Amino acid sequence: MFSRLYGVLLPFFVSFLLAYVLDPVVVFIQTKCRVRNRALAVVLTLVLAVGIIVGAIASLRKPVTDQVNAAWAGFQTYIAQFNINDYVSSETQEKLLQWKSEWDWQAFLANPELTNSLKNLLPKIGNWITGGLSWMSELLVVFIGFMYLIFLMIDFPNIRAKYSHYIPRRIRPRVVTLMGDIDRNMNAYFRGQAMVATCVGILFAIGFTITGMPMGIAMGLIIGLLNMVPYMQALGIPPCIILCLIQSAQTGQPVWLTLLMMTVVFIVVQTIQDMVLTPKIMGNVTGLSPAAILLSLSIWGAICGVIGMIIALPLTTLIISYYDRYVANRGVSSRAHQAHYRGRLRQEK
Repeated sequence: MFSRLYGVLLPFFVSFLLAYVLDPVVVFIQTKCRVRNRALAVVLTLVLAVGIIVGAIASLRKPVTDQVNAAWAGFQTYIAQFNINDYVSSETQEKLLQWKSEWDWQAFLANPELTNSLKNLLPKIGNWITGGLSWMSELLVVFIGFMYLIFLMIDFPNIRAKYSHYIPRRIRPRVVTLMGDIDRNMNAYFRGQAMVATCVGILFAIGFTITGMPMGIAMGLIIGLLNMVPYMQALGIPPCIILCLIQSAQTGQPVWLTLLMMTVVFIVVQTIQDMVLTPKIMGNVTGLSPAAILLSLSIWGAICGVIGMIIALPLTTLIISYYDRYVANRGVSSRAHQAHYRGRLRQEK
């Protein structure tokens, strides 16, 4: 059922996550700015968020456009000056030519396994093309997600206050305590990780700009965005290698020098992140080792896709905490949890 409804549920889950992240801003506008109307506070929050995004794009448009144009010019120069002898030795070229002349292409193309693979692949390519052209349905999904976001942001206080009423009384105390712990873990993690990702993106943009990499600012900000999921900045390495090759053709620098400068930027920024930013900003929010982080990302990513990778670390931390508490009998006792639950009920009343 989840597999069949995934396309329908995904906009709702994404909108719920965005509403959860933006809810503190709405509360701040209501309390500090004295905007009592919840719907008006939601509208102001969305206008503020869109304004920040548009302002950031407008301020970065010219430098990013200039760098993209310079990168395209460098790519054309690289293609024009490309010489295979700079990358492949003459002996290797001779072996490749000999292998090409000895290869039986007719037997390869007549292979029934290849024919069956092509027959199975062609319909999928047609489906991909058809799916890529269905921009109207994608626009409809975005519109529905935006409507979800507005309604969820308006109703979020009711959702927080009334969700416990639908939980059986027998397990209500533990479920409420669990949801409170999830709320605290999520808030601490998302705030800290967003600050770390912002700082990392700025550091990469500065480093790439200093080294003269084409599209340095844009590439640095993209890597910072990828850093919202730990260790995902590694996906930015292949594009950076391509940009280093373009930089080499554009400036005449040796390829190894541009790759070395890129490597130095990655090492320096990663060192600052691991030794300064993460300990200072994140503190002991997760407390997981690098191996546990990678395992957590792999498991939750396989279960829930990209959303699972985003929420992997706080949920894993919570599971370990509850294992220590209820299975290993370490940490806070159940009586303390009952007292915490009664205190939350008194606050709600």
